[in-house]
Amino acid sequence: MQGVLFDLDGVITDTAKFHFKAWSRLAQEKLAVTLPASFESDLKGISRIDSMNRILKFAGLETKYSAEEVNTMAQFKNELYLNEISKLTQKDILPGIENLLDQLAANKIKLSVASASKNAPFILEKLGLKNQFDAIADPAKVAHGKPAPDIFLEAARKIAVEPSQCVGIEDAKAGVEAIKAAGAIAVGVGSSTDLNEADTVVANTGELTYSILEQAFGKK
Repeated sequence: MQGVLFDLDGVITDTAKFHFKAWSRLAQEKLAVTLPASFESDLKGISRIDSMNRILKFAGLETKYSAEEVNTMAQFKNELYLNEISKLTQKDILPGIENLLDQLAANKIKLSVASASKNAPFILEKLGLKNQFDAIADPAKVAHGKPAPDIFLEAARKIAVEPSQCVGIEDAKAGVEAIKAAGAIAVGVGSSTDLNEADTVVANTGELTYSILEQAFGKK
């Protein structure tokens, strides 16, 4: 194992609640649609535009708006979201992550962020973690979002490590599929039923350790 590729939301911090709050407000104000709480999982781990398209489909409005109008609505959502995440602090880092980053750094493992979020640099800065990562993959530079492997391939490329020498950490099914498609070892955080394609699954981030990742890598 030479590199570890981190998803951001649900692995390093939990901003899903802020995402869904912003999407719900957008749906209500711009589309006059109320999103059910269960719809939050449909938007997990995918890009902003993909999320916007799923909401439009749910509302039966997928053909009503131009690409430009969809982009404008997605930007409106992002402004709502940025206002929420500007309140993030080090206290919002998920349990075990700071220790894991220290362990990986002590073992000279390269660290890269593979998030669908264009706000990843801003979020990491608010958490005080930006300098602990060697690279952050830019989702704007990849052709396809998760479950396609593109963002994980880019994250590995940015630390000059072959994907086959990397472990990826994800909490979403689409993310696990993307890690596997990239040729890396997948460690899932959450339900072993939902993330059954992962090589190893832990219940929560507090269970993530260097040795757990090393063991998962050894299974390949």
